[in-house]
Amino acid sequence: MSDFDCVIQGRIVRADRVIDRGFVAIRGGLIEHVGAGAAPAARERHDFGSALVLPGAIDSQVHSCSQKGQEGFDWSTRSAAAGGVTTIVDMPYDDGNLVCTAERLSRKAAMAGAAARVDYALFGTIRPQDGAAHIDEMAAAGAAAFKFSTYETHPERFPRIPSAVMHDAMRAVAPHGLMVGVHNENDEAAREFMRRVEASGATDWQAHGRSRPPITETLAIAEVYELAADTGCAAHIVHCSLGRGYDMAAAYRAQGVEATIEACIHYLVLSEEDDVARVAGKAKVNPPIRGRAEREALWRHLAAGNVTVVSTDHVSWSEDRKTDPNMLRNASGVPGLEVLVSLLVQGLLDRGLPLTWAARLLAANPARLFRIGHRKGALELGRDADVTVLAHRPGVYDPAASGHNRVGWSPYAGRRLDHRPAATFARGELVYDGRDVVGRAGRGQFVRPAGAR
Repeated sequence: MSDFDCVIQGRIVRADRVIDRGFVAIRGGLIEHVGAGAAPAARERHDFGSALVLPGAIDSQVHSCSQKGQEGFDWSTRSAAAGGVTTIVDMPYDDGNLVCTAERLSRKAAMAGAAARVDYALFGTIRPQDGAAHIDEMAAAGAAAFKFSTYETHPERFPRIPSAVMHDAMRAVAPHGLMVGVHNENDEAAREFMRRVEASGATDWQAHGRSRPPITETLAIAEVYELAADTGCAAHIVHCSLGRGYDMAAAYRAQGVEATIEACIHYLVLSEEDDVARVAGKAKVNPPIRGRAEREALWRHLAAGNVTVVSTDHVSWSEDRKTDPNMLRNASGVPGLEVLVSLLVQGLLDRGLPLTWAARLLAANPARLFRIGHRKGALELGRDADVTVLAHRPGVYDPAASGHNRVGWSPYAGRRLDHRPAATFARGELVYDGRDVVGRAGRGQFVRPAGAR
């Protein structure tokens, strides 16, 4: 008689240590034992030799529904499974459906549940005119966090939340123990710098960075953390491209503020000189990708423990939205779910940093951030058996070749990847076998934060 449903063997990477010749034993979709040496009997056994066995990645920032008729949860979670991401946290800025009430959040959760191949948590947000009116009901409906913006991308789909309204909202969120994540660009400053660049006639690959210089970020970061200090709300910067931003977060934490901060993988991998110059609109993001010096500053902060989580800010715009010769007219955002884990591990190995950072930044820390650590984020007893297996499979990334992406373009196309997913398990079920996504659409579950009804 088998002791367990499934045993996964390999080089176990946890947030605190690496276990060579280790195993993860699973029963009923949960982890029941992690150990070293001879593995126990199981109905199903997967021996991956020297491959890395990591806790399933949690992508803290995904936009599955930003463009109608484009990606959706079927495609975003297909890419996630193929990339070793077992939980996505989806943003509330859907095309035609700002997720700003409990009814809209519940409707989105049901829609995602019919299509998702991996598990998902959801951000809620507010409309400026509603203020904090719907915060309590969204928290009760299972919002894992709230997302606001200091910059107005679009007045209806992605509105700016004025400072006083954000203060009210943070004060309403704080009693729920949830986090508020904020898009960190000062609206007034960004619009003035954009006006100046447009007036100059510049439209090339450098125009976007010039239109949103570093001060637009740091002004917004200071505002967000000051609001957090005054309200007692946990505040999170959802994407920071500047070393100074991580200095600011560390300084506020030293003052007792729950100040966390996120490095998107594009800021750790790409640079303005090398990549924006090469692919222009296909590397346009907000805040912009900066130069090599800032990229290396972010890696120093990562090594020092000043980066809370690493995410993708994934969005699969149709190619026509990313190829306008005028850099300023392109949509902002890039796909990255299929390569998040591979790119971060590549960067850690290239810089001689411990592999344990991957387990912290992609699993343990995101689980704490979204208050889902009771289920997710670690290869530990009682957690969901979410497991990413990364094998040494050198090759060049071609986003059009795998068939797991809604679009065939990526700013990472042509990049060398030494380690790629050999298998992904979500709650003990194989959802990616190293070549094909085998998890069915609709098997993903809505993950609520601990304590949510």
